[in-house]
Amino acid sequence: MVWKKSDDPPSQSHHPEPSPAAPPRPVSPAPAPAPSPVMGSSEPVRRTERATIGASIFIKGDLSGEEDLVIEGRVEGKVDLKQNNVTVGKNGKVKADVFGRVVTVEGEVDGNVFAAEQAVLRQSGAVRGNITSPRVTLEDGSRFKGSIDMDGSRAAGSGNPGNPGKAAANEGQANRPGTAASAG
Repeated sequence: MVWKKSDDPPSQSHHPEPSPAAPPRPVSPAPAPAPSPVMGSSEPVRRTERATIGASIFIKGDLSGEEDLVIEGRVEGKVDLKQNNVTVGKNGKVKADVFGRVVTVEGEVDGNVFAAEQAVLRQSGAVRGNITSPRVTLEDGSRFKGSIDMDGSRAAGSGNPGNPGKAAANEGQANRPGTAASAG
């Protein structure tokens, strides 16, 4: 004997009764495991959070925080994210001193740049102020007016930003494509 789903004739309108099986439950994605520090590592786990100041935003005052920052709008004051990356996007216009771990300028900065690890001035970028960082990259086509200090002891802002003092005009030592630079 072959089992049939229904013995009712097809011409009758019959609503099948709900099956006794439980209705299907919605499938939710499993929560992502929290990153755990590597065993034996004394270094804290670095977050990958990033904040963005949009193109239509204007901020007047000091900025500080604990995450990477992308500036596409306008900022006047001070940008103080010494432990994080700061990127001034192509639309960004900053009239402030900028402190960061890695500072990348694609837009305009009218102020001093202090990068603990590296300062990068992209082809579309412009800086009017001094750059203090152990590693400096100026791409062809970028605009820069100021001095470069590649003395690593002052890059994190430990020096007096208002008094460049020993900031020598080391533009010739900056990394330009095709040019070797000496970080001292």
